[in-house]
Amino acid sequence: MQSMKRWSSLLLACLVVTSITGVACAQTKLRFAHTIGLGDAQTLAAEEFAKKVAQKTGNAIQIDVFPAGQLGNDPKVMEGVKLGTIDMGMTGNPFFTSFSPELNVFDLPYLFRDFDHVYKVLDGPIGAEMRVHLQKHGFKALGGLEIGFRNLTNNKRPVKVPDDVKGLKIRTTPNPAHLQAFRLLGANPVPMPFTELYLALKTGAVDGQENPIAHIYASKFHEVQKYMSLTYHAYTTNVVVMNLKKFQELKPEHQKAFYEALQEATVWERKLNRQFDVEALQKMKAAGVQIEENPDREAFKKIVADATADEYVKKFGKDVLERITNTR
Repeated sequence: MQSMKRWSSLLLACLVVTSITGVACAQTKLRFAHTIGLGDAQTLAAEEFAKKVAQKTGNAIQIDVFPAGQLGNDPKVMEGVKLGTIDMGMTGNPFFTSFSPELNVFDLPYLFRDFDHVYKVLDGPIGAEMRVHLQKHGFKALGGLEIGFRNLTNNKRPVKVPDDVKGLKIRTTPNPAHLQAFRLLGANPVPMPFTELYLALKTGAVDGQENPIAHIYASKFHEVQKYMSLTYHAYTTNVVVMNLKKFQELKPEHQKAFYEALQEATVWERKLNRQFDVEALQKMKAAGVQIEENPDREAFKKIVADATADEYVKKFGKDVLERITNTR
């Protein structure tokens, strides 16, 4: 009887606190890890997502974001999410191709015509169908933030035509299409964790790297690179995943809140990215980076697009690739 009174008192206190503060007594805390630096649009979007989840669940779920590799590099974060030692994580699609090679289709060079084409594919049935592949590896893919169209930087020389890339040691993702593309261009592609890249550029361990404009600036690569060429050679989406078992343990209404929160954060981040791209380009020019704004993209495309697409088709067929190409 005494225990029942104590329980009733605690329950009443909890209800009072919740009604006054909006903070639920039984609060689930989750850890969300990634390697992107502070100030980047993706980091801000992860924080926006966490805030929206708290709002939509009445503070029943609190997500603590750990940016800039605080919990490890990209492979370690993904392994942690897979095993459940980290609740949530995000990284570029190229890192997921080691789990589900089918996803490599999204990283094929010069596949997407523009941002509108990207969004129709990733936000539609094709994107949803492809992300399901990750479930067999213990991931629940909630959607994808934006990294953007990739561009080339280096410390050796300006890059205007494909021949200018020959002999350059370029850090790439471990994605097969990215590696193949730079080999076709005569470069020496070197996959390495993103968290190690700044030092590798600074010490000359690699000559260059390839990433979107705002991402390059936010990561301070302009401090250790002399030349940038706006090749826009591939688009990269940042896949947000949760440990599948932990997602399945959420209440249905909380699962819905996660989807909605990420969708809203993604739309918000895409607009922010466009603004950051313009600002970052201006700031890098002011910092002394020599920028080639109009390289011969058609020449680059001619060398890498069909060859990388053919390699994908050999392994996985042409259905998804054709659906993407025909999306209007």
